[in-house]
Amino acid sequence: MLQKVFNLVRNKYFLSLAGNVIMSGLGLITMTLIYRSLSKSDAGTWVFFQSILLLIDTFRSGFLTTAFIKFYAGASKERTAEVAGSAWFLGLCITGILALVSVCSWPFLGYIKDEGLMMFFKYSGIYYALSLPWFIATCVIQGDQQFGKLLYIRLSNQGSFILFIVALLIAGKMSIQYVLFAYLTSNLLTSIFALSKRWSRISTLKQRTTESIKDIFNFGKYSVGTTLSSNLFNTSDTFIINFTLGKQALAIYNLGQTLMQLVEIPLRSFAVTAMPELAAAYNQNSRENVIRIMKKYTGMLTVMLIPAAIIGCALADLPIYIIGGGKYAGTEAANVFRLFLTFAILFPPDRFFALTLDVIHRPQVNFYKVLLMLAVNISTDFLGYYLTHSVYGIAGATVFPVLTGAIVGYWALNKYSSFSFWSIFKVGYEETVLLVRQMLNKRKLQS
Repeated sequence: MLQKVFNLVRNKYFLSLAGNVIMSGLGLITMTLIYRSLSKSDAGTWVFFQSILLLIDTFRSGFLTTAFIKFYAGASKERTAEVAGSAWFLGLCITGILALVSVCSWPFLGYIKDEGLMMFFKYSGIYYALSLPWFIATCVIQGDQQFGKLLYIRLSNQGSFILFIVALLIAGKMSIQYVLFAYLTSNLLTSIFALSKRWSRISTLKQRTTESIKDIFNFGKYSVGTTLSSNLFNTSDTFIINFTLGKQALAIYNLGQTLMQLVEIPLRSFAVTAMPELAAAYNQNSRENVIRIMKKYTGMLTVMLIPAAIIGCALADLPIYIIGGGKYAGTEAANVFRLFLTFAILFPPDRFFALTLDVIHRPQVNFYKVLLMLAVNISTDFLGYYLTHSVYGIAGATVFPVLTGAIVGYWALNKYSSFSFWSIFKVGYEETVLLVRQMLNKRKLQS
């Protein structure tokens, strides 16, 4: 029995899922502490600051992560050193540009009236510099498929931040400025931890090659679109709400949206485990197998999300109260959560179509798709605001860019290998039933 438990804990799929569950749980704890201790206005300011910070960071993570894993995973020892060193070089270049923009903005901070924007321009360069070593370490760890180490990195980052927040609450020093300093310090400590463990492979910087730099750059300039697709629309919503409805409305909207992390957990976990399978099928020139694997993961997630969405809609008020406290009870937050849940079944097709396009060397399709989705999102957001003058209009408008992304992804994949959209749900149902039967049979054998 102990051996079975040990084997389960060491399983890469379990570690990937466990890591995402734990980190999402810690993220919710962090948001609970911040929402309950800061005013609605300050909570909205923090949401706006982090949204911009993480969106811009997506250019770095989206540019490097997928490209790094593609060229690093399964390569020879010499090749992995070249790729790691080249990723470090590109990471330093991107971080240097972001930091330079931040520094150059300092003389003009007095002209910025929005506190969230001011915080971003003043401190973003520091954040990007402090977070670079642990970010590169996560790329290396994913390339090596050592998900236990990835969990340690994430725990160091999110765990230390929570500890600092708790310390601020105990000391009675809770304010948005101190929360910011705690955030920066947690990133510094995480990078020190990654460097001390030698997980970032910074020593390979001298082994970078022009060829590897070009490989990562040429792939990354398109693959960044896939990563942007999961962040860009939320951020555009954040901007529109911030400058039309205000900080308090933004805090309410974000609280309802934050609970969608419960959907993101299986999406991220399945994506991490699906990518190597898709890549292996593509490298074997098996188009039929690539589509089958895509259908399997997309369909299973969709089938699992349907009952979860129904339960979530019924119980939406409870988690809103637990995280936000009494001051958010009776606000639009619970209904925003319900709106997102109603079209959550579109998330798996959009996400896995994009992932598959990256694997089959069509990252440029994702790039152009993201630009189209952004245009649709912004136009429907403003239309929703014009019609309702509330967060409901903006939340409801999110269905249109997600639907656009799914349609474009389906069209592009059909040019690679023809398949029916509805066959995804059929395969998903069959695979889910098979999984349940296997689990039940294992229980019978064990008993």
